[in-house]
Amino acid sequence: MSAILTARERTLGRLRAAAPSAPEAVEAIDAAIDKHYLARRAQAPLSPRGRIAAMQAALRAAHAEVDCVSSDAWPALLAQRLGAQQVRRLLMDAGSAEGRALCAALPEGVEALSFERPLAQWKGELFDTVDTGFTVARSGIAATGTLVIAPDAATPRTVSLAPPLHVCLVYASTLHVDLHAAARAERWADGMPANLVLVSGPSKTSDIQQTLAYGAHGPRWLWVLIIDDLPAQEGGQP
Repeated sequence: MSAILTARERTLGRLRAAAPSAPEAVEAIDAAIDKHYLARRAQAPLSPRGRIAAMQAALRAAHAEVDCVSSDAWPALLAQRLGAQQVRRLLMDAGSAEGRALCAALPEGVEALSFERPLAQWKGELFDTVDTGFTVARSGIAATGTLVIAPDAATPRTVSLAPPLHVCLVYASTLHVDLHAAARAERWADGMPANLVLVSGPSKTSDIQQTLAYGAHGPRWLWVLIIDDLPAQEGGQP
């Protein structure tokens, strides 16, 4: 056996030799992290409506299309855009409140599909014929334009990953200033969901000849509708 340790072996050796952190040490680290982010947010306060603007700016910088619309106007707007885009098959949870509202507004020729079969039974059909996946975000992170999506049986993560166009709703009242605020407000430390999908723009890669390409590992296009459910004079600090 070689006497020269690899970087991996050295790292594993240090981890094995390290004593487990005492609960007090972990709490001290958590407190220091909280203090850092609280101070940073205090230096540049962002009101709930400011979060909408920050979310829009970050998403557009990431090559996504984004609009802020009222709670009653979004179904008609989205239906019109889907028709103009010549979408034919839309994968969604038709049983949700948002799904029912969108189904009622869809133009003729747009078929709403539910994820009712195991993926193995219709994988080819899904990847070859479904134009668009429609999801509703659990929340959003304004600083990075990130959609926090919690997949479930009716809307598994395939809905946001397989179709070339991903359309997502996010409510303004669920926008957090940054990732730390999201983790704290949603109490991720108390038990995260089994699966969270964080989306910060359409799929992109520069692996091939360092040329930026969209749609290589997921949706080529991302449309986001921020639903303005804030009171008319909503302000306040994070």
